[in-house]
Amino acid sequence: MRVERVVSAGGARAVARAVAAGLVLLGAGAGAVPAAADSSPSAGPSGAGSAPTSAGTSFRTAAEVDQGQRATASASTGDYLYWSFPADAVQRPTVQATVRLPDAHAAATWQIDVYDGLRRRQACQYGAQTRTAARDAASVSLSCTLRTVRAWSEPWADDPLPGTYYVRLTSVGLTAADLGLPVTAEVRVTSKDMGGAAAVDGSLGEPLVPGAGVGASGADEESGTPGAVLSGIEPDDGWASGWWSDRWVWTGIGGVLAALAGVGGYSLTRGAGRPGRVPPGA
Repeated sequence: MRVERVVSAGGARAVARAVAAGLVLLGAGAGAVPAAADSSPSAGPSGAGSAPTSAGTSFRTAAEVDQGQRATASASTGDYLYWSFPADAVQRPTVQATVRLPDAHAAATWQIDVYDGLRRRQACQYGAQTRTAARDAASVSLSCTLRTVRAWSEPWADDPLPGTYYVRLTSVGLTAADLGLPVTAEVRVTSKDMGGAAAVDGSLGEPLVPGAGVGASGADEESGTPGAVLSGIEPDDGWASGWWSDRWVWTGIGGVLAALAGVGGYSLTRGAGRPGRVPPGA
């Protein structure tokens, strides 16, 4: 007697429906995932209005600029120019600076440095952080792309963390004859959202937004006098909580597809352990 395994037409239809449902969910989830694109947020709550037209001369007096704004400043060669901007988790900030030079000048090297809220100098992942302007060149452009900002890090690590970042622009190796020549600087900060691939399982209690003797109520805890806040800018939609990312979307899609695959596999293999139909005359 010959035993044959027969797959019912109903099982095939169930598998087809499961695959179709999985494809629909996959398409919906892909639409829900934010694309990795350059973000240029408008002025935030504390940075509303036009972009700054001057720069600070130290960390404490750094001019606040929101991402996407183009800040300008008139200065002299030899000055240190400072700006500050907010950067949140899973963002990869890029700082671009252009310095317009006077008509006659000697060769000079310009440099841009970026510091985090703890005033730790952050390395540039790529970009022309230092450039030498040739004699009588009209302008020089610099760029610094930081590493992706992490929502949490080990205390001993030097990873970029959410909070305020400082930009310092200056010229080095100047001759005495070039000191004090008028220049005009432009700085613009943009960020690329790296998405769930850069998410970590953790978050800071507070973003690194430094203040000078500022207590919880905004006053100096020892003297009771109002404290000075070094930076009051933040992203348009506030600081990220650190627990949500698009990884949750893909994890949910994977779970649903796994369940559908299990149902489909059962539909295909059910009845495998029972004798099949015996053909007449066998």
